[in-house]
Amino acid sequence: MLSTSSEHVFVNKTQIWQISCEETSDTKEQVNNCSHFDNQYQQINSSREEDVTPSDEGDTDLPRRFSFRKLWAFTGPGFLMSIAYLDPGNIESDLQTGVIVKYKLLWMLFWSTFMGLILQLLAARLGSVTGENLAQVCRKEYPKFPRLLLWIMIELAIIGSDIQEVIGSAIAINLLSNGLVPIWGGVLITGLDTFTFLFLENAGLRILEGFFGLLISIMAVCFMYLFIIIKPDFVEIMKGLAIPWCKDCSRDGIQQMAGIIGAVVMPHNIYLHSALVLSRSVDRTDKRNIKEANMYYTIESSLALFLSFIINMFVVTVFAAANLPDGTDTLAKAGTWLATHFNMPALKIIWAVGVLASGQSSTMTGTYTGQFVMEGFLNIRWPKWQRVLMTRSIAMVPTILVALLAQKFLDPLNTWLNVLQSVELPFALFPILHFTSSLKIMNDFKNGRILQGVVWFLAILDIGVNIYLISFYINSESPWYVYLITAIVGLLYFMFVLYLGIGRKNCLKLKIFVLRCLRRISDLPAFEREEQIAYEILEEQY
Repeated sequence: MLSTSSEHVFVNKTQIWQISCEETSDTKEQVNNCSHFDNQYQQINSSREEDVTPSDEGDTDLPRRFSFRKLWAFTGPGFLMSIAYLDPGNIESDLQTGVIVKYKLLWMLFWSTFMGLILQLLAARLGSVTGENLAQVCRKEYPKFPRLLLWIMIELAIIGSDIQEVIGSAIAINLLSNGLVPIWGGVLITGLDTFTFLFLENAGLRILEGFFGLLISIMAVCFMYLFIIIKPDFVEIMKGLAIPWCKDCSRDGIQQMAGIIGAVVMPHNIYLHSALVLSRSVDRTDKRNIKEANMYYTIESSLALFLSFIINMFVVTVFAAANLPDGTDTLAKAGTWLATHFNMPALKIIWAVGVLASGQSSTMTGTYTGQFVMEGFLNIRWPKWQRVLMTRSIAMVPTILVALLAQKFLDPLNTWLNVLQSVELPFALFPILHFTSSLKIMNDFKNGRILQGVVWFLAILDIGVNIYLISFYINSESPWYVYLITAIVGLLYFMFVLYLGIGRKNCLKLKIFVLRCLRRISDLPAFEREEQIAYEILEEQY
């Protein structure tokens, strides 16, 4: 589990302390008064006790000024979060977007990233205000059955994303080894080296965050170099960003639109970000400290996602300009084609290194996400190695099966896995919307009406895109059982989404109203008992 056992960053009203908790090579001395983050994390899980940091009561009237030093102290969670916007699923989605529709969907990439930023800021705010991550709040706020169902849906999103990430790393390893390492071998290597990299946290939080920063830098340099060499059309780039339309888009283009949303805005990443911000200890006894933390998280997350957008745009525009022939628009073949077409063998290596950095970094953050989600929803307490083994096994088993059995279908599978993320998005979007809009949970930091309206618009937009995509792919020539399966699955899906969208409080009110109407029709004691139970729950919790 991601911890800050080796370095706590305490943000006081006017000062910053960074307390090292590890042995140094020079002194071999342990700073004993620094608590391990695992203990801190368990305390956060067990209650909503505020995390109080050292402060002087006499400095409460001092003005709060922007400080680059404090910004640096808060820098880290946002960049780790942004890695999900740069995983191999995103890279292949960018590649295929450039090949299929050229520059026409750059506007969709931009607004999807902006949509993701809004949701990530809500996640960061939830964590900084409550001291709990989104999964923990879900465990407290939802009844058992909806809570377990929600956990299963998020686990499906994590598994789908992990398949893309591990397969992407395996493809990069295959390219760098000139085919000597098969895809399934690359999957095993990625699984094993992920275990190794995850224990970098024992060397210190800043070292771990620095390692992720290095991987992001490698991606940026590799894909920027391709951008400089290929020289995409600048005018077409500006038109693609400015004109929100996809003229003459085919069925594949429509699917790509949904794929962009799913590739960029991943539901499990919202859960991750709400947990990552807990690595910074903020004195919650003063509201100004929370407001200050939210400000720095906003700046950091905005910078991180702007960088991710630029990197994604590099990939889209490179392949929009490259005019790849049919059959080469894949992670495995694109680099080879670029090297051959431009007579520059180094391009293949540069492409593979960029994809490998993408896969390794996103696989590691995906593992952390699985740990936070499982612990938050199920409230389990296992040793670190058991947590890592369990969460990696849940994702690795289906990934290995895909690598062995569906290797010929990896590229269409990747596209549909991006669509899966879009379908799964409401399972993170509605909980974060309702919790951050709750006065009980957020107090003075709850969402205003304008922000609530914006997030509701995003939710309706995502659901609308999903419905349109389904209707686009089901036509009069489809067999009857396709209609039947789609109807059953769609009904169950929209019932659960409706439950999350309405919110538990309103569902209880609706239940009381229905029971009251039934009691007027038939004066059965069971209706009265159920109404009383629902009313007591409503009074107690809301």
